[in-house]
Amino acid sequence: MVLFDQVSVQYDTGPQVLKDISFTLAPGSFHFLVGRSGAGKSSLLKLMYLGLRPSSGLVNLFGRDVATLSRADFPAIRRRVGVVFQDFRLIEHLSALDNVALPLRVAGVREADIRRHCSELLSWVGLADQLNALPATLSGGQQQRVAIARAVIARPNLLLADEPTGNVDDVIGLRLMYLFEELNKLGTTVVVATHNDALVSRFTHRQLRLEQSSVRVFDPAGAGPGQAAPGMGAA
Repeated sequence: MVLFDQVSVQYDTGPQVLKDISFTLAPGSFHFLVGRSGAGKSSLLKLMYLGLRPSSGLVNLFGRDVATLSRADFPAIRRRVGVVFQDFRLIEHLSALDNVALPLRVAGVREADIRRHCSELLSWVGLADQLNALPATLSGGQQQRVAIARAVIARPNLLLADEPTGNVDDVIGLRLMYLFEELNKLGTTVVVATHNDALVSRFTHRQLRLEQSSVRVFDPAGAGPGQAAPGMGAA
């Protein structure tokens, strides 16, 4: 699904943000991406959704070397990746439901199915009474939940979430994690970047730990919770 081989990132003439990073993500795996603020978590995610090119090394997504991709190849690759951005990136003139519906409309899903799937998912994340609300009328935590619903609605092959629980309380944070787990059970590879150690400790998923510009994989012991989430629209 994802392969990094000796990947480094350097912005202009500054220090290397990432240095000689190598790891693989198997299809259907679930990883937390952890590390101190400024360790390079966001840069690593950008490499995985084609928002950034490596300064050196190989990045391979879905069996394709990203260095060989043309601009015309990008849309098809990006449609296979769901991204939860820290700044949400909602479309301001669209309602919560219409923001979530965007990936399904691009995929050509029937409008009746779109409304049913989106309404169900927004209810799951606690926004049943905000379907027609514009982003500007929602709190930061509510906007974050809309952004998460949009990222997962089409069951992407790869889901990347950058601090997805940063603006919500613990109860909603756990519910969102259960949603990611349910998507993972359906076959999606999931990477959740977070600095919330208490949240990470509740689950048994492997961790990509960024330390001193390098990464190591940690596989914790123990058992984690689980809870069913609603059905989501077909990709």
